[in-house]
Amino acid sequence: MRLLLLACLRAQTGNATTAARIQNHLHAAGHICVLKDAFMYESPTEIANLTSTEKFNAALAIHLYKGGRLLQGSRIPFGIIFGGTDVNEDIKCEEKHRVMGAVLREARFAVAFTVKMKELAAAEWPDARKKIYVQTQGIKTTPSETFDWYRFLQNADIPTDTGSLHMFLLICGLRRVKDPLYLVDVFSDWHSNDPSVHLGIIGPAVDPLFTSEVKEKVKRAPGVHLLQEMPQDDLHAAMKRCFAVVNSSISEGMSAAILEAMDLDIPVLARNIPGNAAIIKHKETGLLFSDPQEFVVLSKSLMNDPIMEREIVTRAKDYVKKHHSWESERKAYQNLVLRLQ
Repeated sequence: MRLLLLACLRAQTGNATTAARIQNHLHAAGHICVLKDAFMYESPTEIANLTSTEKFNAALAIHLYKGGRLLQGSRIPFGIIFGGTDVNEDIKCEEKHRVMGAVLREARFAVAFTVKMKELAAAEWPDARKKIYVQTQGIKTTPSETFDWYRFLQNADIPTDTGSLHMFLLICGLRRVKDPLYLVDVFSDWHSNDPSVHLGIIGPAVDPLFTSEVKEKVKRAPGVHLLQEMPQDDLHAAMKRCFAVVNSSISEGMSAAILEAMDLDIPVLARNIPGNAAIIKHKETGLLFSDPQEFVVLSKSLMNDPIMEREIVTRAKDYVKKHHSWESERKAYQNLVLRLQ
């Protein structure tokens, strides 16, 4: 089949990473799958023209609103993959809610990353319950062998001579829903008492206005650094050298960065929100904090208790292997697209 896959393809964002994985799964089954950036199109008419000129047999869209709205009234069959903010945030806007309901009615199937996400969608659109499948994200990490950690630290103005460096890494697209500034003040205070702790924020400038706000704030926050974006395999190598990976989002679908950290044997400290609590059991597979002060308390306990750290990391790795298998995800999507024939 010739399949169109619509997603927000800004480099290094969660939806773009998911899109690339799904494309890979479908190519492996012998389909042709073409990725297109949903932001490049205004209306369903443009997509209808695209599907007829490029002779697509079927389509997939990631994000019920951003991708899905472009498939409303589509002449070719399509499936939807929930993004996270569609079901968590966009549902609160009446117009988006109406469009998403219409799209879901037309879709042959929809995929939710978690049971909770399926339940949220099914509560809004009960008729769609039977067509919503739960398929967690499959995770595969590929750390680069040639990554230069010392150059990375130098570029970030982080002292490289300290054997006691504790580097925390916050990986997110710079936009408000990811709340990268949530921990900046407490972290900077902590750094002034313990110069071995540093927080690196890394990710694409998704929202340019907000990005300049982040830059300004970080400039005045000793111990906090805004890092240059880097390719996925370098990022995985950097994660392996960090003390912990951090997530401070207000809302999450399912954070690939958290799952990748687990796969790489790195402890995770994440804000206690439904999307994060769905994949982290507190003090078992990671640590969940409810405010910035608790983040510092939990971080210190992790630094002072290497046995707890080892146990958390081991259980988290087992969890990812069991529940986020890349092979299971591959089979699931290869089977689901058969419903589009």
